[in-house]
Amino acid sequence: MTRYLIRRIPTAVVVLLAASLLVFAVLRLIPGGPESALAGPDAGPEQLAAIRHDLGLDRGFFSQYWAWISALVTLDFGTSYQVGGDIGDLISFGLTNTLVLTAAATAVAVSLGLALSLSAVIWRGRVLNAVLTGINAVAIALPTFVVGTVLIALFGIRWRVLPAGGTPPNGLTDDLGITAQYLLLPALTLGLPAGAMLARFLTEALRTELAQPYATTAIATGATRRDVVLKHALRNALPSTVTAFGLIVGALLGGAVLVESIFGWPGLGLLTEEGISARDYPLVQVLVLLSVTAFVLIQLAADVVHAWLDPRIRLAGAQ
Repeated sequence: MTRYLIRRIPTAVVVLLAASLLVFAVLRLIPGGPESALAGPDAGPEQLAAIRHDLGLDRGFFSQYWAWISALVTLDFGTSYQVGGDIGDLISFGLTNTLVLTAAATAVAVSLGLALSLSAVIWRGRVLNAVLTGINAVAIALPTFVVGTVLIALFGIRWRVLPAGGTPPNGLTDDLGITAQYLLLPALTLGLPAGAMLARFLTEALRTELAQPYATTAIATGATRRDVVLKHALRNALPSTVTAFGLIVGALLGGAVLVESIFGWPGLGLLTEEGISARDYPLVQVLVLLSVTAFVLIQLAADVVHAWLDPRIRLAGAQ
């Protein structure tokens, strides 16, 4: 297992380096720059040029990139142009909120995915299958902003049973019951499409396993379909499902940007939106690269778990 992990690390490093270069370049292709946002609409060319010089934006592209990446290696994230303050402090504040929201959404996704897929595979029936397929399709098809807006309109405004946005006034750890109320709507909004995608993938994996000789033989000899699914098919379907789950969790991190904006949840997603609106290059660069790093690490962890569950993958990677 250690050898397999070591062989995967260089690929992850190359991906991160390529991503850092791409992020750095793409931000500078966006029309307008931080000097315009800092100086205001009435600034003249001389003022804009002076600001660019002070920020080091008049240097060559690779000179700027090397200075940025060298500072990142020493964990010096720089200072925000517009939002204000040290970027490391801003990230440490928003990271906790984003991780809590992502963890809650992951719990929703796993619960929904398991419930839908196991129900569809164990209890066969036209009506049940049609209902489950409909729920799955709607959860995937509806845009996140539509789901979030509808949930706020129903539960936060019309019936007023849950907070429509924000975070607990006394912090996330003061009263877990209050925290759960604030988390429920954004976690559902973020986790529903992920759970539907997981359910679709796991359902097909389970149906493939149930078509294998060992499953058909067990059912033919008197074993119940439920026992075959829970004791054998589910375990064999997990390796491939774990890899897909890694991609889904990575998608949750990307979806958090929109969900945090809808619900006013002060995490990294909301901070990213503020940074993009203000053309805050240093802040956005670090936040986007942090998201890519999290995605790569999650996928690497998923591959390692896949290899642990399926020795064939591990042995093939060691060759």
